[in-house]
Order: sequence, then C-alpha cells, then structure tokens
Amino acid sequence: MIRNPILPGFNPDPSICRVGADYYIATSTFEWYPGVQIHHSRDLVNWTLVRRPLERRSQLDMRGNPDSCGIWAPCLSYADGQFWLVYTDVKRYDGNFKDAPNYIVTAPTIEADWSEPVYVNSSGFDPSLFHDDDGRKWFVNMQWNHRTESYGGSPKSPAFDGILLQEWDPAAKALKGPIKNIFAGSPLGLVEGPHLFKRNGWYYLTTAEGGTGYDHAVTMARSRKIDGPYEMHPNMHLITSKDHPGVLLQRAGHGQYVETPEGEAYHTHLCGRPLPPKRRCTLGRETSLQKCVWRDDDWLYLENGTSVPDVDVPGLFGAVPVEKPMRSEYNFDGGELPADFQWLRTPEPERIFNLTDRAGHLRLIARESIGSWFEQSLVARRQEHHSFRAETVIEFSPDTYQQVAGLTHYYNRHKFHAVAVTLHETLGRCVTILSCNGDYPNGRLSFPADSGVSIAADGRVQLAMEIRENDLQFFWQTEGKGAWQPIGPVLDAGVVSDEGGRGEHGSFTGAFAGVFAFDTSGRAKAADFDWFNYDEL
Repeated sequence: MIRNPILPGFNPDPSICRVGADYYIATSTFEWYPGVQIHHSRDLVNWTLVRRPLERRSQLDMRGNPDSCGIWAPCLSYADGQFWLVYTDVKRYDGNFKDAPNYIVTAPTIEADWSEPVYVNSSGFDPSLFHDDDGRKWFVNMQWNHRTESYGGSPKSPAFDGILLQEWDPAAKALKGPIKNIFAGSPLGLVEGPHLFKRNGWYYLTTAEGGTGYDHAVTMARSRKIDGPYEMHPNMHLITSKDHPGVLLQRAGHGQYVETPEGEAYHTHLCGRPLPPKRRCTLGRETSLQKCVWRDDDWLYLENGTSVPDVDVPGLFGAVPVEKPMRSEYNFDGGELPADFQWLRTPEPERIFNLTDRAGHLRLIARESIGSWFEQSLVARRQEHHSFRAETVIEFSPDTYQQVAGLTHYYNRHKFHAVAVTLHETLGRCVTILSCNGDYPNGRLSFPADSGVSIAADGRVQLAMEIRENDLQFFWQTEGKGAWQPIGPVLDAGVVSDEGGRGEHGSFTGAFAGVFAFDTSGRAKAADFDWFNYDEL
C-alpha cells in the first residue's frame, strides 16, 4: 500500500520518470541549494533522496533571487541513453514580470556529474521535454503575459497565456521550427505545469491549473497531433480537491503520468495538508501518488472512480513500507553535510559553512543578516511532521550585539522564529528570540523575550524548540548544568507556512528547522555546532 504523501515536507511539482525497474521523482527546490531534489524507488512505496544535481556555480547561482524564486518545476526524463533535466531559474516574482530562463542539463546516470546547462528560452516557466517515438523532441512551457494585473500573491488567469510547443534540436542544442500555442487551458484558468506523453496514437497533455492553492487541479487533454487541437478530458480535471475541503490531501495538482513495466498507471501530484483553524500548510507542498486506470474511451481516470486523491493507494505487489525512525541524529562527524540539509542561494558554501575547521562540528561563518537574499549562513533540513522537537548545542562568543547565532524555524525573510546566543550591553552574553511574524514586505522583527536571558560568559549552550502543530516553544540550557528552561511565550508556528504572511499564493516553499549565524559588523564571527537532533512528536 502506498501511503500519501510519499515525499512529506517541501517537495512540490513532482516529475516522475521510470527507467527499467527504477523510478525517479524530481521536485522543485526554489531558493534552496543545491538545486532540484531527486528521489529514487523500486516499489513506489519507499523513496530515498539520491541526488541534487545543480551543484556548481556554472549550473546555478541564485544570489539575489527573491524568496520563492529559483528552481521551479523541473522535468526529469530518460532517452538516448541519458537522463535529461529541464528547469527554470526564476529571477523575479513580484510585479508584472517573472524573468524565467529555462535550461537543460544531462547525465548518463542520476548519480553522475551533470552537464553544463544549455539555455533554451525565457517565454515562461514550468518547462518540460517530450521524447517522441519517431526520435524528435519537443519542448513545452507555459507562456507568461506581463500585460495583466497579476502581481505576486494575486495571480490572474490572463497572465498564464497558454502552453507553447516548439521542437528541440539536440545536435544544435537549440529550439527550431515554429512556436505554437497548443492549449489555452480550461475555464478554471492559470494553466501551467505541462507534461506530454503518448499512448495508442494519442498525445496526452496534463497541466496544472487553478493556482497552487486550494483550487489547484491536474487538467488533462489529448490530440492525435502533437500540435493539436486538444480536446478536454470528460471530467476536465483528472485530480483535484478543490470541491472537497474536508479531505486530507488538499491543493492537489501539478503532476506527471508514469507506467509500470506491467502497464499499471500512476500519476504524481503535489498536495498540502493544512492545519486548522486557519488552513495553513506548515509542511509546504508535498508529493503524492495516485493509482489510475485506462477506460475503453482511452481516457485516464483515478482508480477510485472520482477526481479526489486518496491517502492510501494500491501499490506494487509485495511492496511493504519501511518504518521511518522517529528520531534523526546528526553529529557532523563525516566531514560532509548530511544529505537532509541544504542552504540558501549561494554556490559558494565554503564562505558560509564548513566541517573541516573543527573536526566533528558544523562551523557557520556568520555573514549577512538572517533573511538576506545574497550570502546568508543558514543550514537547515525540512520539517516533515506537524509536531516535532529540534535540539542543538552551540559554541559562540559574540563581541557585539551584531553577532547572533542559534536555532531557527524558518520559511523566508518575513516568516521565521529563532532562538539565539548574542551579546547585550548590560546582560552580557545572553539567549534571546528574534521573530518575523509574516510582516510582508517590510520584514520587521519582534523580540518576544525582550532583551533575553543572561548566561555565562563562555561555555556551550543547548538550544531547542518544540513545534506542536500551530504552537512553538523555545528552550535553552547551559550544557551539563540544570534542566531545560523555556524562554519567551508560545509563538505562532503556523505563520511559518505557505499561507502565512502575505497569504495563499504568496510563497511556495516550506518550513525548515536548522541553525544560523549572522554578523552584520562584517567580521565573519564563527559559530560551532556539535550536533543537531530532530524528533517527531
């Protein structure tokens, strides 16, 4: 049995690809580095993160990219003895423009070094590449129309100006031939996320529609010719939760079709699991998988007979889910950053952290302020559960209040909470709290613990946070002395979510738990972290 979501926590826009008995899913990473997450499975039930392929400055440099820009909607495919990865690096979100250059990289295996990127076009985001059975290749993406009142968190359908198709010439590494707008979308609007596949002489097109909030959907169409005209699915939407606010998997849309070697049909989709009472998705947009069937009319349907996604879905014969541990311990002894962790934007991680200056420790080199779009020393892992506890221990001796380091529950520059060690003029070294409760666009801080709590002038300090659905409580203790002490009031953890702050379509990533350091004096003060623990509650 498949238990959805199969990729919990921030893993949106799932593109699925099968090579023999191996399945791969690529998901968006937005401003988190390295770019694109690729998970692997052989049974569609158990998935393992195996690669983040965009890992070099020549492939990806997101310094200066605004929040929720960067890598949107990758498409992973396999043809001609190699993997193909198509992706967008969005450089602007607010205002009328998106500035969305699209690229292709290739590799002989998922684990190999991926090629230098080849630029394709910038007419819109959500690109994908279809390999036809006659050897030709076709590039599709949505077209962005800047001449509408579609601003950031308030998307308007006219800006999503249909799906463009053009032939890709792999020898010339360039598009060729006419550009055709093959699909205007359904009345739901906001058409994006196109993927093509072929079956029984039909070209099938699945798209994402309705925006990536609670009206989201997978819309399906087909044609005998790749450039159309395309007729709409009898139900219009293959997958959607938009008319069923009570089901667990909300915001269902944007996915891709895949077949098993035996011809069984499945379709991925993103989803969200909102928390009451405000319906905020603290885990971001996650990946789920639905079992499908082909009927005599040559249309694809969910096996459950509806368009509403299920939590439990029939899997491959004999597939048994492997129970995941409730506790994850990271001791930073291996000399490499644990695979669960990422950082923000920069292709030069050596400037913000290392595991070599002090063996067995993650050393953060404090740079710009928390929330910087350029060089922010923040290393974190995804929140995967609605309730969890994170702990760490820090060695940090600040010389000024401009030097701050600690533990954070982080979404972006205007949605985070942090407990930290710093210096105060009268308290001396202290533990304090910095919060930004969704204050868009100003990003104003609040200080829920006032100036903080005075601590010893030196020595290791343990920091912790407990998130229980919408509530967050920070704790601290001097290592080896006394018990955990709460600091500050219970905070709103739910603001660290897709819907927090500017609202439903304002941002698209997910909550992270991690460590950070900043030094706005410019002296690059180091903070050492010996371990980090994450426990499901």
